Amino acid sequence: MIEVSEALEQMLHHSQPLPLKGVPLMEAVGCYAAREVLATVALPGFDNSAMDGYAVRTADASRGGKLQVVGQHAAGLNTQNLQPLGLGRACRIFTGAAVPPGADAVVMQEDVEREGEHILIHDDVDPGQFIRRKGSDICAGQILLRRGTRINAATIGLLASQGRAQVDVFPMPRVGVLTTGDELIPPGATLQPGQIYNSNGPMLEALLRECGIRDVIRQHVADTQAATVLALMELTAQCNAVIISGGVSVGERDFVKPALAQLGLDPLFWRVRMKPGKPFLFARTTGAQHTCSVFGLPGNPVSSYTTFRVLVQPILRRLMGDPQPLAHSHTAIVTETLSIQGDRPHYLHGEVKEGRFHPLGLQRSDALHGLSQGAALLRIEPGETIAAGTLRHVIVG
Repeated sequence: MIEVSEALEQMLHHSQPLPLKGVPLMEAVGCYAAREVLATVALPGFDNSAMDGYAVRTADASRGGKLQVVGQHAAGLNTQNLQPLGLGRACRIFTGAAVPPGADAVVMQEDVEREGEHILIHDDVDPGQFIRRKGSDICAGQILLRRGTRINAATIGLLASQGRAQVDVFPMPRVGVLTTGDELIPPGATLQPGQIYNSNGPMLEALLRECGIRDVIRQHVADTQAATVLALMELTAQCNAVIISGGVSVGERDFVKPALAQLGLDPLFWRVRMKPGKPFLFARTTGAQHTCSVFGLPGNPVSSYTTFRVLVQPILRRLMGDPQPLAHSHTAIVTETLSIQGDRPHYLHGEVKEGRFHPLGLQRSDALHGLSQGAALLRIEPGETIAAGTLRHVIVG
């Protein structure tokens, strides 16, 4: 039985980001950038107005001054055809429109009174007011995106503003989810005596979706070595990672380890010092063209959830190109004094609300209701007492 830190170190050592791929912008959401991206287009691309109003020269625009209005500029006007603004003149202008040469300020329409072809200015005018200068947001050559940055909606907007239709990313992995057990039936089927619904399969796929992973193949097999071997053979050939739920212990009905041995996949380890979740294994296929990480999780749902969050999710983040796959915990104040017995670190589940961690529900490996009320995880060491009011790191997703 190895420590959580050692298990993570070994798995990260054997895991690398997937080969980079150029994808359309919409397919890049949630992915990590594989290359640095530099700006090729200045933003704004020209001096433009931040308001609807009048472009003026501050030299002859003062409170109480009167200027003649000549022309108007709307967004989209060809900037090559702009005429300079003459002395004592103002140009009607709309938000986003190019500022005419010679104008060095924009007066809001609320601050003037229109009298036919003239405006009367009611407020002081400062040079540069309400003008967005060329390149004030982005200049050509500026770094827009660094390797390892996770791409979100704002990033997509930024890349689109540069005219980019695609971006190089580390692609999302394809992940197989394999559940085992003769007693499990799919939700929606009629429950017979002795049967239970398969909750781990949907839960694990949902956890993958929360990570941004959509390419998931989910299978269920009965408790036979032949069925387990066949499913693992198919999934490891198709997927970058396979997550097995159940069958990883050493009972007479646990066939995952024998199946892996039949496929020539010896686990690097198969027990981790944690509660819940001690029976956990990691193996890896190797090949010139394809590799696959195999994770064996316990069958109890809270154990399955906990080992995914603590041990599997960081490795998936590494495959996705996250440069800091372990740096995803938050701090929260513990609301009540906590302590545990036993010889293994315990991951308590609870809720983080307004920066405070509240343990919730039964802290048992089978107790799904409490987990559903609060799925944040707080680690407490054997024999440790955490006083109420203590600030601790919490895994929140």
